[in-house]
Amino acid sequence: MASIKPSLAKGTRDFSPVEMDKRNHIFNTLKAIFSKYGYSEIQTPTFENLQTLTGKYGDEGDRLIFKILNSGDYLGKAPEELLSAKNSASLISHISEKALRYDLTVPFARYVVMHQNDIALPFKRFQIQPVWRADRPQRGRYREFYQCDVDVVGSESLLNEAEFILIYHEALTAFGLKDFNIKLNNRKILSGIAEVVGKPDLIVDMTVAIDKLDKIGLDGVNKELLERGFTQDDLATLEPIIALSGSNTEKIAAMKSVLSNSTVGLEGVAELEEVFAYLTKFGRADLLEYVVEVDITLARGLNYYTGCIFEVKTNEVQMGSIGGGGRYDDLTGMFGLKGLTGVGVSFGADRIYDVLNELDLFPKEGSARTKLLIVNFDSGLESFTLPLLNQLRAADIAVELYPSAVKLKKQMSYADAKQIPYVLLVGDEEVNSGELSLKNMQTGAQEKIRTAELIEKLK
Repeated sequence: MASIKPSLAKGTRDFSPVEMDKRNHIFNTLKAIFSKYGYSEIQTPTFENLQTLTGKYGDEGDRLIFKILNSGDYLGKAPEELLSAKNSASLISHISEKALRYDLTVPFARYVVMHQNDIALPFKRFQIQPVWRADRPQRGRYREFYQCDVDVVGSESLLNEAEFILIYHEALTAFGLKDFNIKLNNRKILSGIAEVVGKPDLIVDMTVAIDKLDKIGLDGVNKELLERGFTQDDLATLEPIIALSGSNTEKIAAMKSVLSNSTVGLEGVAELEEVFAYLTKFGRADLLEYVVEVDITLARGLNYYTGCIFEVKTNEVQMGSIGGGGRYDDLTGMFGLKGLTGVGVSFGADRIYDVLNELDLFPKEGSARTKLLIVNFDSGLESFTLPLLNQLRAADIAVELYPSAVKLKKQMSYADAKQIPYVLLVGDEEVNSGELSLKNMQTGAQEKIRTAELIEKLK
């Protein structure tokens, strides 16, 4: 049988032990912060029923869902006329009943409905798991990537939105980032703009187009709006709104004027003001000056947002958004539980990893998980080294004994390759004297040390 050249599927990556240390630094930092704000962890299956996911992300999102072929003869139940027509879109419902999850929010909504009798409202959860999208791989965009979501359902209070801003700021600061923006908008403002333009029925078309402003520019947005049913007069009304600039206070004042005849638009403005008021009460009004930025073009292109919308971008590295989210009224309604509002945000762990890597912000000690390697001289010394190994591990010190008595040079090379900072040499002389030989692999210095002192030093 011919050998197969190993390769990775496009848009996926392997992670080495050193890389996993870095990834776990991200996950553990987020878990600690989420827990501090009262959120508990859940997990949901890798794949869901296809009908659970479709219709929740817009047409573009539906196309990016990875479908799973039914087991066995998946074409067996497909109508003959569809097979002969070779129309893959029409075939999907007949040959695929499951799909890899596209995000963590919709599975969370499904979870809430199925467990509604077991959870206390408001229900605050976080979830750190991989998601999959059949997207074109490029820098910072993968087909398999982790999301770190934090959501609360069953609470209308805008205190939650304010706390998400604090969570974002605390987490990104903990990672060592210094220059980033938490962009904020409100879907009701976008609805108000569509009303003012006279195209309330084209709200989704408008938001999808203007959300691309930073990618395709104003001319590109205008071209797309014309293709989606807007007129030149509509564009003349929209342009000054889309190009709104100034401080958050100035933008809020301008929006109040522009949306003076739109009840829903003014509701959106009032909600932003309430979030800002909460931040001021928290004693973090400073964030409104240099971190939080009102962005009227922010829509994120997802159909289920109904209130505040978040997006986070770093200014230190050229990268897309590293987080985002928003409020979604009645997301659980599609699963039979009506009137339950929720709000949540997500951290893009893979993009954050790339940013921290490029800026060299990961802790340096994270790459050395094993702190000590005990050299294996011969099997006769095992009666001393194995109990010592157990004693060190009982003291929560990461330590290993080289598994065989090979040449010392090979054992030292192993310690170098794993970046183990210390090596312990235990021969007959050390056993008889009780003083062990400890070598610092970075400096080359060697010292005599007793077991109790060794434990204290490595802890």
